[in-house]
Amino acid sequence: MKPEPIIPKTGEESVWDYPRPPRIEDFDGKIKIIFNGLVVADTTNAKRVLETSHPPVYYLPPEDIKMELLEKADNHSFCEWKGEASYYHLNAGGKQVRYACWYYPNPVPAFAKLKDHMAFYAQKMDECYVDDELVIPQPGRFYGGWITKNIVGPFKGEEGSDSW
Repeated sequence: MKPEPIIPKTGEESVWDYPRPPRIEDFDGKIKIIFNGLVVADTTNAKRVLETSHPPVYYLPPEDIKMELLEKADNHSFCEWKGEASYYHLNAGGKQVRYACWYYPNPVPAFAKLKDHMAFYAQKMDECYVDDELVIPQPGRFYGGWITKNIVGPFKGEEGSDSW
């Protein structure tokens, strides 16, 4: 049973207008991530992935991330669209966040632009910003989307979404 999409107003995007399979696009806005008082990442060179029912997931290039704060994790997961993902733990100022972000070391050809770019779980960070707007993490432990005021749902991961 598909939920009733919220009709977007001018300047808004509905996640129900996003494609399946997902689409990758360049994002020319500013992305900033803060954890334990440290700026972990700051970029204007992100990519975003748009998929039906999900808020955008932002992927950041490694050169705009403080890679010295990341420690490779041993686990992997598989996305039917992008391929096998690997993970990093984040160590900042004496605090650790396990599985803070993920990346695709060898994505499928359609998502080659994501190679080695990292997506952070907003719910595990102290603050994540899109163009100076504090984001709301996508509901659910598994999902990595970032909700801003111009994105309308309902969103995969919200209560009752298991049936769709």
